[in-house]
Amino acid sequence: MPRLFHFPLCPFSRRIRLTLGELDLDAELNEEQPWNLPAGLLKMNPAGTLPVLVEDNRAVIAGVEAVSEYLEETRLPAGSERSLLGKTPIERAEVRRLVAWFDVKFHREVSRQLLIEKIDRRFAGPEQGGGAPNMAALRAGRTHIRAHLDYIGQLAETRRWLGGDNLSSADLAAAAHLSCIDYLGDVPWSANASAKGWYVRVKSRPSFRPLLADQIRGMPPPRIYADLDF
Repeated sequence: MPRLFHFPLCPFSRRIRLTLGELDLDAELNEEQPWNLPAGLLKMNPAGTLPVLVEDNRAVIAGVEAVSEYLEETRLPAGSERSLLGKTPIERAEVRRLVAWFDVKFHREVSRQLLIEKIDRRFAGPEQGGGAPNMAALRAGRTHIRAHLDYIGQLAETRRWLGGDNLSSADLAAAAHLSCIDYLGDVPWSANASAKGWYVRVKSRPSFRPLLADQIRGMPPPRIYADLDF
């Protein structure tokens, strides 16, 4: 069975876990700490990022985009209706645009600000950048998330799913990032009903259940994190 090296509150790892669930694929999960990756994993992925997928034949696929597209190319039969990347070049271009929106822009403005300050600094040692959170960074993340919720709401009001008519990697990327912030209790869901309604639909899918069971030792999520009726 393939092994996926991940961290529960890494949004990129979460997207791959959601992808595995949506494609009905299994993988052995190996949890790692992003701020303290072992030498063996750094050798497999010198970029020092998660996720990393290792096949049974020891082939290494590193990075969220590489793993996502690799799974599509190797696990789905040609012409499959289950593609998460879109069926036409125009659909795929829009899905990739939105994936980049969340993995680059949302991550830079929200995820990175909140997760590093609330998770990495709390659990990492002084030599790994641990310490008191930067309150300015926390305020910035909490401010920026509102504009992103408005954009998600706008998409949800005009499309069946964020990328178009079908669930895609765009939805999984957005949900992966938001679910990490939701674990921290920092998503102001009351700010946009349409964004919340879309998230409820994604959160209710079977692929999402393992994420709702995640627990960070010494830092439990708020009650609504696993509540489908929040």
